[in-house]
This record gives sequence, structure tokens and C-alpha cells, in this order.
Amino acid sequence: MSMTAEQRQALLVELLQQHILGELTQGQMLKRLRKEVLGFSQTRYAELVGVSRRTLTDIEQDKSRQVQSIIDKVFKPLGMKSGLTPIHPHVARHVMNISSSTIDEQQTVR
Repeated sequence: MSMTAEQRQALLVELLQQHILGELTQGQMLKRLRKEVLGFSQTRYAELVGVSRRTLTDIEQDKSRQVQSIIDKVFKPLGMKSGLTPIHPHVARHVMNISSSTIDEQQTVR
């Protein structure tokens, strides 16, 4: 089943929110995006991003700490890179509320 651009964007936003709130690990998010958005096997995706399948498996299963450059490499085809995430859910919710308010204001101005 192919996703529309709107469906892909909605899934991405949903998964990012879950990740920021601590409800979804980075590895879980990568696995869902790889499978649901791209429909790629681990082998195919690992070849695309230039890492071993074992490294990709470890990232998706949150089994090892990878250097930032590797994390950025595996998320790049999905339009993302690693960054700072609040550790307290109430702070994350506040940041997301401010971000969505700012985006709404910017769209209204245009």
C-alpha cells in the first residue's frame, strides 16, 4: 500500500511527537518509518544509507549507542537528523505547543 504525501507527513509528525514525549525510541521510530513510509527491508535500507545490516538492526532495537554521524546517516533519507530532545514530557509538550502556535501564526501572515 502506497502512502500519499499527506499520509507520510502525518505519520512523520505523529512519530516525532511520540519520540519527543518519550513514548517512542529513536530505533522504534526508524523501524516504523523504514517499513511504513519506504517499505524497505533492513538489507535494502542498510545498503541505501551505507551501513551494515547489523548496525541498522542494533539501531532499530536500541541495542547500542551509535555516533551521531551514523544516526544522521540512517535518518537522512527520511529528511531528519539527530538533535536534542527534552527529557521531561511537560517541557516537550510546551515546546510542541509553542512550535505549532508559531507555525499557525506564520501561515496566517502569509
